[in-house]
Amino acid sequence: MAGVAAAAVLVPAHAEPSDAARTEVPVTSTSAISSVTESVVTVQIPLPESVGPHPAACDRLSYLRYRDIDGPRRSADADAVLVAQPGIFEGAGAFDSVARNTVAAAAKVGRHVEFWALDRRSNCLEDHTGILAALADEDVHRAVDYYYRNAEIDGHRFGGYLLDDRSAWLGHLGIAQTVQDEFDLLTAELPDPTVRRQKVLCGGHSLGGIITGAFAEWDFDGVAGGDQCAGYFALDSAIDTSLSALNGIPDMVDLSIGGRGYDAVTAGLDSGTLPRVLALPAVINPETMNLLGIAGLAAYLAPDTESDLAHYIPNSLDQEATYRVLMSRDAATAATGAPSVRDFRVTNAAVLGAFLDANSQPLALLQTGFGFFDGGPVAEKNFPVPGDIATIPALQGLTGTMLGPDRKAIPAAPNGPLYTWRDYDRLTDSAVPADSHGIAFTDSGQEVTDLRDLARSLAAQPLDFTEWYFPTKLASDTFQLHAPDITGRTTHPGAIDAHPTINLIGGSGIALASGHPGRGSTVVAPGYHHLDVLTAATNQNNGQPEIVSTTLARFAIHTTRPH
Repeated sequence: MAGVAAAAVLVPAHAEPSDAARTEVPVTSTSAISSVTESVVTVQIPLPESVGPHPAACDRLSYLRYRDIDGPRRSADADAVLVAQPGIFEGAGAFDSVARNTVAAAAKVGRHVEFWALDRRSNCLEDHTGILAALADEDVHRAVDYYYRNAEIDGHRFGGYLLDDRSAWLGHLGIAQTVQDEFDLLTAELPDPTVRRQKVLCGGHSLGGIITGAFAEWDFDGVAGGDQCAGYFALDSAIDTSLSALNGIPDMVDLSIGGRGYDAVTAGLDSGTLPRVLALPAVINPETMNLLGIAGLAAYLAPDTESDLAHYIPNSLDQEATYRVLMSRDAATAATGAPSVRDFRVTNAAVLGAFLDANSQPLALLQTGFGFFDGGPVAEKNFPVPGDIATIPALQGLTGTMLGPDRKAIPAAPNGPLYTWRDYDRLTDSAVPADSHGIAFTDSGQEVTDLRDLARSLAAQPLDFTEWYFPTKLASDTFQLHAPDITGRTTHPGAIDAHPTINLIGGSGIALASGHPGRGSTVVAPGYHHLDVLTAATNQNNGQPEIVSTTLARFAIHTTRPH
């Protein structure tokens, strides 16, 4: 199938890094937007010796480059270049739909823009061997065999998830290295400072907006990061140096009574007493991030086929905990494991829906709206929190930023019918069941992402959708952006307000729920969830053009200077 070619540029963890200073490899995609060409770019930009021993592949920076097929080949000749920082647990592949839609929207009015989806260095540790082989053979079992059953592929076996000293160098990958990487990549790819100042738009999704705010104010040997940008864009985020602007959680200037919290965290990361990678027992950890890719792969290859993943993947404590969080009807089910996820018949598409759709996934930062369960009865999902908690006025701020506003549902007939998935554009009022209050679980206005696009982004991108190894230091730094060790580098406080800003906010996302401050102009996308601002389909149920990409294209055209 055509999508398999996209996997040809995936790099297994054991592959030798290229000696070339810069590589660019075309990507073949099954996307319906054939007017946009995609390539994966890597640039040799070594890490400083101070980070310690690390794989040679991690001395390269990577990004996905999207451009109009009839546009200029040189990025410097484009009308605008949008450079996007990913959010937490997110890789460059997550931007696939919004990138394609934005480039195509600009081309419709005769302008050629590029979209660069950045990948953080930590993604160099991911081993995509199993996904690559499964795509090539069109058999998801190949991936499961490699990651879970010790199968050998091309003479290599999976070495496990790197939560030991093999990832110790990630303890040095905080905000300083992250913004330095963006600066170094921009100056390497667009060496003319005038081009950067007039044509580059800097932005990001979720935490990427806060990283962009720090980048704008950062001092690079006397030069402000904001001087590299003609404007800023935030995708369900805010361009700010305060995390509270994104999720309403107060910043932690200091994490210790002694007054040197930043130093305490640094010492803990250096010694290993603090984990170098953010990993929870369930849902949020490297194994689950990879599992999302495997689920996306199954939905990409065979969406309507009955899934056997829950049976075929060997059981483990992490797997069981994740299944119980995502697929338990109530606390009793979660405690006993009965009925088990293995007791339900579901298609591959329905599995992906259980993992990521807003009517099932409990965490707002992982939610999309791309359809609803079909084929059998559903019940209210009241675990890990009550399914209608969003209706409690006193909790709406918390639920909006942490849990999302949607009522949750779960298949209700174990050992019964085959549960299928009704895609976003096939929903009717009669097709959506109601909860115990007589309110429909969803409607067409809340469903904006196409399952096929989402599955392709998860499984068939050369730089994947998920981020296995999110550095703890980057997380702690973003909570402490006002700590002296960081403010000593953010010495250009006027840079954020020196250029136009557009905020593209999901009506069911996390930024609006937190009381988004709206620096610059703000456009709300009704019904969009936190990930929908990246994944929304070109054709929307309301018959209108996709609002995020068309607004972003218009902003790019009006903000940057013409030739």
